[in-house]
Amino acid sequence: MKNILLKLGLLALSLVILSAFKSSDRMIPQPEELGNVNWLRDYDKAVASSKETGKPILILFQEVPGCSTCRGYGNNVLSHPLIVEAIEDVFTPLAIHNNKGGKDKKVLESFGEPSWNNPVVRIIDTKRNALTPRINGKYDQKSLVKGMVEALENAKRPVPRYLQLLREHLSANINSTEKATFGMYCFWTGEAKLGSIDGVVDSEPGFMGGREVVSVDFNPEVISYEELVAAARKKKAFDSVFTYSGDQEKVAKTFVNQSKIKNAKTFRADGQPKYYLLHTPYRLIPMLPNQASRVNTAVGQGGDPKDFLSPKQLEILTYVKTNPNKGWKNVYEKPFLAAWDEVNSMF
Repeated sequence: MKNILLKLGLLALSLVILSAFKSSDRMIPQPEELGNVNWLRDYDKAVASSKETGKPILILFQEVPGCSTCRGYGNNVLSHPLIVEAIEDVFTPLAIHNNKGGKDKKVLESFGEPSWNNPVVRIIDTKRNALTPRINGKYDQKSLVKGMVEALENAKRPVPRYLQLLREHLSANINSTEKATFGMYCFWTGEAKLGSIDGVVDSEPGFMGGREVVSVDFNPEVISYEELVAAARKKKAFDSVFTYSGDQEKVAKTFVNQSKIKNAKTFRADGQPKYYLLHTPYRLIPMLPNQASRVNTAVGQGGDPKDFLSPKQLEILTYVKTNPNKGWKNVYEKPFLAAWDEVNSMF
């Protein structure tokens, strides 16, 4: 009897130890070179998943453990919340270690990729057709997002609006933006109209020269100043123009009388930017500046603000609505990554 009890005790102890090991495995953090993406690690499984869902395969060839470039790519590019979400939601993510043997090595060799190399991204269909040029030597967020958008377009797959806005945002961060300022009887109305124009990176209501104005930052690679003024006039978004250069003044003369054109002066911001958004729960959601502009426009003009947000941003919206007493603060005007961390720390 004692022997039986002893055996049962040893068996129970073994199960506890085994459970602890399994639990410990689950808690092992993902290598920083892979960022925060939930990757598949088997090529055949990735192809099978892609065939089932129709989602393109995004392959990361990465050195794990890797050099500072590899770690930086994981911690910066592959950890941006919207990039991670897009990779997981609209692609089939597959990670291949380029410094391992076995299946990884076979896949690496089949694509002709070098071993022990800095990160490379390929986006392909199930027949290995490239949907965008191989991404290598460009270890920044903009290059990856650009490739992701192009791959979806070439695959005839829908491009989420939030991914398009992220591409615009990253492009504007790298390229120099320009400023334009418009006078209007109500700057809140003006901001709602101007914020919907493609190429407008950010908008802010305020005062200049005794007038209510809306100052916008725009990306000249997406929309020229002339195109911006034309779009603003079509939306009846101004009655006067404040110019920052002789070139802007020449353009403005083709749209309004000289008496309606003034030199830009000191801008004083209003205390309620994105006025329509500010009076809704959307103010509690981390957003890119151009997302906030589009959401503000949608609220002010009766559109659907949800069209411009990612599924996880919408999950946050639902959570803050159902948990109103957790001390949420306005974050829509804060830098996106800081706001994202602040909000997620309260879950």
